[in-house]
Amino acid sequence: MSEITTKYIFVTGGVLSSLGKGITAASVGTLLKHTGQRVGVLKLDPYINVDPGTMSPLEHGEVFVTKDGAETDLDLGHYERFLDTSLTQNNNFTTGLVYKTVIENERKGKYLGKTIQVVPHIVNEIKERIIRAGEGKDILIVELGGTTGDIEGLPFLETIRQMKHELGKTKVMNIHVTLLPYIKAAGELKTKPTQHSVQELRRIGIAPHMLVLRAEVPVSAEIKRKIAYSCDVEEDSVIVAEDASTIYQVPLNFLRQDMLTPICKQLELETCEPKMDEWSDLVHKIIMPSDEMKIAFVGKYLDLKESYKSLTEALIHAGAHLDSRVNIKWVDSEKIEEDGAQKFLNDCDGILVAGGFGERGIEGKIQAIQYAREEKIPFLGICLGMQLSMVEFARNVLKLEDANSVEFNENTSDPLIYLIDEFIDASGSKQVRTKTSPMGGTMRLGEYECETKEGSNLRAAYDAPMIFERHRHRYEANPKYREALEANGMDITGESHGLIEAVEVVDHPWFLGVQFHPEFTSRLQNVNPSILAFVDASLKHKNIDA
Repeated sequence: MSEITTKYIFVTGGVLSSLGKGITAASVGTLLKHTGQRVGVLKLDPYINVDPGTMSPLEHGEVFVTKDGAETDLDLGHYERFLDTSLTQNNNFTTGLVYKTVIENERKGKYLGKTIQVVPHIVNEIKERIIRAGEGKDILIVELGGTTGDIEGLPFLETIRQMKHELGKTKVMNIHVTLLPYIKAAGELKTKPTQHSVQELRRIGIAPHMLVLRAEVPVSAEIKRKIAYSCDVEEDSVIVAEDASTIYQVPLNFLRQDMLTPICKQLELETCEPKMDEWSDLVHKIIMPSDEMKIAFVGKYLDLKESYKSLTEALIHAGAHLDSRVNIKWVDSEKIEEDGAQKFLNDCDGILVAGGFGERGIEGKIQAIQYAREEKIPFLGICLGMQLSMVEFARNVLKLEDANSVEFNENTSDPLIYLIDEFIDASGSKQVRTKTSPMGGTMRLGEYECETKEGSNLRAAYDAPMIFERHRHRYEANPKYREALEANGMDITGESHGLIEAVEVVDHPWFLGVQFHPEFTSRLQNVNPSILAFVDASLKHKNIDA
């Protein structure tokens, strides 16, 4: 491995999950990128699923889609939003994918009849994938999901241990994120969980160079010193990650603690002064904006808002660029079915209908779209939200009472949304899908081009005749109804190789439905144009009414 020039920062976590390893990794990457380093990121997921594509949002949160069509962990969304970069399938892999590859290689005879074992075969496959993800980068930040000591994560930790020896100590750094709980009754922060977590990591053969302490309250210098001594870590390498007003404040909090100095020392990096002025200005506008508005977010996975993570973050980005706080009013579409749209939507400045799968709550979403259209409230429909806007228009304007998607009614006499048998995927290959095809392999996934219509909201938002956005869906808008829709006031304003990508209602201040997922390409420093235009229209609607 002597020819490898990339340096690696491994981020692990202890005590429990959901400590913020992804935000920590993204924040470290952001600081290093703003020093001029070429930074890559990689998420290692220890679960046995090949990818999270078929996992329930309630189980795993949002499935994030990369530009090349990989269905990945939601932490890749954090990485893209923080680093303002586009990642690929090489930036996320699971235990399931590693074992699948090794077993397929064994069946092909690539191991020459050897007995296949975790060490070296599984570990070597993990190592090769890590190295591949770091090609062309100065630094690769690698986050390991789960908790130190989990049986699923042991092959990954063994890989990290080996890479330190093979690459040398100045090319590998280990950052360990751990919990510093505050016991309210005792009025104390407890250091034992951190000490035990570090002991477990050391037992596996990895000594952390830096500790990031998740805490709900300020941490004194005395406690930091105690942890540094008990865990054999330099004092300036004990960093506190207190709860922040916004996740985008975390890199600034790390910078204030001079986090980069020990990182640059360990990896022998020359530049340690990031230029964070623009970032700081945007964070200030998130925390202390000059204006505010209310957006109705109509969905059905509201028990776990993580399932809409990219979209809620994109609204924050748009608000920051408009110096306005976007207050989200979560509206369960099933409750609209019970009590009507006006009860939930009459105090909102904009209405957003998000994507999703399954029949539950569909009629409530259609009622929300009808309310937005008739009451002239700025509206953005994403993926299923666009499809249902066409169904709503067909039912209530074209008077096609049975209009529906074949996803919800296979026998509808007016299938506004249907399942096409063949399409060209993002790589240019022909794909075939039917209603019996397995879900994981039949969706239109990844980045596709879209032609925008001159004079449309879509063209105005992007200011470009051709745009590129990401998709994650199975069903398509039926072009059979195009003539009738356009004759009655619903324009097709975006197309991709004959497929309908965007629709707008002509007699409306701002109404846009898009088949793609604009939230997947929104970043703090580079907000998605269609979401920015929607939030801007909502802000103007609010100020007109005021």
